[in-house]
Amino acid sequence: MEYPIILFTYRRIPEKTIKSLQSNKISRDSELFIFSDGYKNEIDKKDVLEVRKYLKTIKGFKNITIIEREQNWGLAKNIIKGVTEIINKYEKVIVLEDDLIVSNDFLEYMNGALEFYKDEKKIWSISGYTPPLKCLENYDRDVYISVRANSWGWATWKDRWKTIDWDIKDWKEFKKDKKGIKRFNLGGNDMFKMLELQMLGKIDSWAIRWCYNQFKQYKYTVYPKCSKIINIGFDNVGTHNSTGFEKWNSNLCNNKLKIENIELNEEILKDFKKFYDLSLKTRIGYFLRKYGGYNFVKKLGSKFLK
Repeated sequence: MEYPIILFTYRRIPEKTIKSLQSNKISRDSELFIFSDGYKNEIDKKDVLEVRKYLKTIKGFKNITIIEREQNWGLAKNIIKGVTEIINKYEKVIVLEDDLIVSNDFLEYMNGALEFYKDEKKIWSISGYTPPLKCLENYDRDVYISVRANSWGWATWKDRWKTIDWDIKDWKEFKKDKKGIKRFNLGGNDMFKMLELQMLGKIDSWAIRWCYNQFKQYKYTVYPKCSKIINIGFDNVGTHNSTGFEKWNSNLCNNKLKIENIELNEEILKDFKKFYDLSLKTRIGYFLRKYGGYNFVKKLGSKFLK
């Protein structure tokens, strides 16, 4: 059995994502569920309608189901509700957004990992993307684990997903827990800051809440040594991405990987944290989001860059 693929779309026509999925031999045996979010305003309406027109032309999968939201749900609500709906029926899911390109063995890797780690309860999710860490050049395994999940092409199981507290009910206690915050930030010192912005209502992120629940349960995400995903979304079309994110670039890897049990590698964890730790520019961005002025400074910067 091939596990279902969920694709979330908004204004970007996901043609490149679909074509890359179709390059996977087992796509024709996979069910595809597409959640098309509703438009926010008349400006976005044209793009959303064009996306929906394209979605109806897609072929090459066992079955295609398109769910069109009548209103704009936003990415967080759309993903939480959409994944919950499909995972409750199929137990395991593979999740993508419309700005991702996958390798020609992405589905094979994801299906294999979902099956291999299904009873290994310390594993929280499977990531298709891996950051370009220098230490991986001499790493002799095909997969590794880390303390932080990734939202660029991922998969998980119902028994993990259903444990998530999306409201973060222990926030008041946790924000005073210095030791806990330090451990949370082993995945990058942006973790606590993002969660704080979420709880202050400054951002609306499903992913940081997902990562926090992983942290609370002492679980890990499996990553490929070489990336099965590249992100083409830093073009100002997406809701959350913008230009200037060259550090995230990874080469797309079509090599078949050996999936096996692995232990936490301290050298990788150290490099992983260093990669995600905030630069001075990003620290300033978080400060402005928290206390105000972020959108003004962003627009000002865009004006001078033109």
